[in-house]
Order: sequence, then structure tokens, then C-alpha cells
Amino acid sequence: MASRRPKRFATRLLLNFGLLWSIFWLAGAAAGYLTVEKGLKSRLEGLLISDVARVAAFYRQGELGQVAATGGASIVLYDYSGNAVVPEDPPFTLPAEVVTRASPTPRIYEASEFTAAYADAGVGVIAVIQGTGFIKALAYQTAKALSLFFLAGLVLGLAAIYGLSRRITGPLVTAAREVAARKADDLAPIAYDGPDDELSLIVHHFNHLLGELKAAKAKERDFLNEVAHELNTPLAVLTAQLERGDLESAKRTTRHLARLTADLLALARGEPERDLDPHIVDLCDLVREAAAEHRGIRVDLPQEAVETLGDPDRLMQLVRNLLANAVRAAGASGVEVGVRAGTDEVRLWVRDSGPGIPEELLERIFDRYVKGKTGRRGLGLAIAKQIVEAHGGEIGVRSQPGNTVFEVRLPGLEED
Repeated sequence: MASRRPKRFATRLLLNFGLLWSIFWLAGAAAGYLTVEKGLKSRLEGLLISDVARVAAFYRQGELGQVAATGGASIVLYDYSGNAVVPEDPPFTLPAEVVTRASPTPRIYEASEFTAAYADAGVGVIAVIQGTGFIKALAYQTAKALSLFFLAGLVLGLAAIYGLSRRITGPLVTAAREVAARKADDLAPIAYDGPDDELSLIVHHFNHLLGELKAAKAKERDFLNEVAHELNTPLAVLTAQLERGDLESAKRTTRHLARLTADLLALARGEPERDLDPHIVDLCDLVREAAAEHRGIRVDLPQEAVETLGDPDRLMQLVRNLLANAVRAAGASGVEVGVRAGTDEVRLWVRDSGPGIPEELLERIFDRYVKGKTGRRGLGLAIAKQIVEAHGGEIGVRSQPGNTVFEVRLPGLEED
């Protein structure tokens, strides 16, 4: 499947910045144009009002021809019919209907090309008129200057953002290329030569995921090795039984193998033991049979039977697993197994004189995939715990150098 070419982060950042800056650009230019236009118009109207009031006052006093408007504005005298009297052909003319509504109080009239202030001067209507083309020109020049400023800011901003984005994403891009060039079985951490920031968290969490995946693959590999180890002993026993022609024993071993396989599958899936075939079981008989498989194990059993309600095959597997674990630690001659009956429970214990279990492993010794001092990730103790809990019992361990004891407590038989 062809890989999709992703959009570069720098490109997306530049596009977003360009769009946002363009919006600011247009808004700034428009705001500059309107602000200048409004400000100049407001200032112009104030001057025109002042001029027309002053000129009207002179006209009322009969002092004609002694005043002039400020800022290059033109003064026009209208009769009360709205006709221009002085001068007769002014550059800008007020509409007659505006002139006829004049009063002594100055008023403003705005047209597209000019603004005028007018008032009744007693001898006619006086108007001071100013063309507004210069206002639009100044507003346009202001908007143009702002546009040039924003354009320069856009160019500089794009250049700065491009360089900054390359610098920020460079280490991440390098790490991504390293990942792309790797083989599927290469789970080593990704090198990241960048600052300790939010982007580094991506690589950090990815490396953490790689570590967990690597550990999971190691557990899977070790699990298969341990499965092979767990199956090796009963297969060897089955082979010997078949060679002797002991078919009954071979049948029992075959059933044990089937149950062991089911246990291993349940253990791999993390499922609790549920499939039990309960019978009244004498633990002393199970211990004698299991201990006979290892020459040299010492057995401490009472004369009377110690019975519990349980699955004989499962309980035999429990005893075998505990004995096999002890023999690996101390050899058969350093192992002792015993059974005792209590008031409402039965107790099975296995003691060995091995080097002991490190303190940091004691709390996790029954967990799956716990690696012991030998480097093996044994499944026997995990299976043993599963069997004990399925029978409603408890299993524990205490250990020191030369004396490690695994103790199992199972419910006793209730008396009728």
C-alpha cells in the first residue's frame, strides 16, 4: 500500500499565519482609512461651523467683504430662493431645498464631493463650502502606508515562522525518518536530539510504547520456552510408560497433559481456573506418588488420611509443581514435603534448603512471567496459585537463605 504523503507542518503553519495576517491586513487598512476619513471630516465640520458663524455675524453687522474662510474654503451667498448671488457660479452649490430651510443656527450639509456649513445671515443665506477630495486622498494614503507595513510584516513573519518551524520540528522529522527506515523487529528506542518540550513527549511516549512492546515480545518468547519446559517432563514420563507398555499409566499421563495444556492456555489468557472434577482426595497419597518421581525427597506424613474435596489431577499437578520448583532450588536431597490436618482445613507444605528467594521477588513470586534468580520465567508457581484459588484455598511463601517454605491451605471435609 502506497504511503500517503503528509502535508508539512511548516507549510500548514505558513498558510494559517498568512491567512490570519491577511485578515489583520485588510482589517487594519480599512480601519486606518475609515479612522482618518472620520477624523478629518469631524475636524473639517468644526472649522466650517466656526467659519460660517463668524461670516454670518459680519454680514448681519453690515461689514461685508472683510472676512475670508480658513483652509481654502469658498464662501457663497444665496438668496432665500436658493439661488447663488455671490459668486454667481460657485464651484460647489447647495440644493435650493437645503438653502430655504436655513436658520441663524449653523448647519452642516454633506455631499459626495464637498461639505458645507450654512446659516441665515439676515441678507441671505451664507455658506462656507470645502471640497472633500483631499480627505479621501489622505485616507487612501494612510491605508496604503498601513498596507505596505502589513505586507512587510507578512514577508518577515513568513520567513521567521518558516525558520522557526524548521528548527522546532527538525528533531521530530529526523526521528520520524528513523522510524520509517527501521525494520519491523527493531524495537530499540528512537533517538531524539531536541529540547525537552511538548514535541519531545511524542518521542518519549513512543519509546515507552516500544519498550512495552519489546518486553511483551520477550514475555511471549519466554512463555513459549516455559511451555516447552512444562510439557517436557510429562512427555518424557509418557514416553517411558509407553515403552514399558503401561497403558493405564499412559492414559493418566495423557489426561494430565491435556489438563496441563488447558492450564497453560488459561494462564496465557489470564483466565481463572474453573473446570474442576471434585472428588474426596487423600493428600498423603498424592504426595507419596509425586515425591516418588524425585529420589531423595524427604516425606513427613501422618498415619491417618488427610482428605479434602478437590480435583485429583489438579491437586497432583499442584504438588508436582511445588516439588519441581523446590528441587530446582536445592536438589531432591534438600527438599522436604509434608501434610497435616487441622480443625477445618488441611495444610500442605514444601521446604527446601536452597539459597532462598530475594525479598523483592517474594510479593510477585506467583505472578506470570516473573523471572527468578536462574533467569527462567517459571509458570509452575503461577499455575499452582491458580489451582489453589480454584479450590478455595490459599498459598503463601516465606524464605530466607537455607530455608524456603511454600505452604498451601485447603478447606477440610465437613463432618456429617
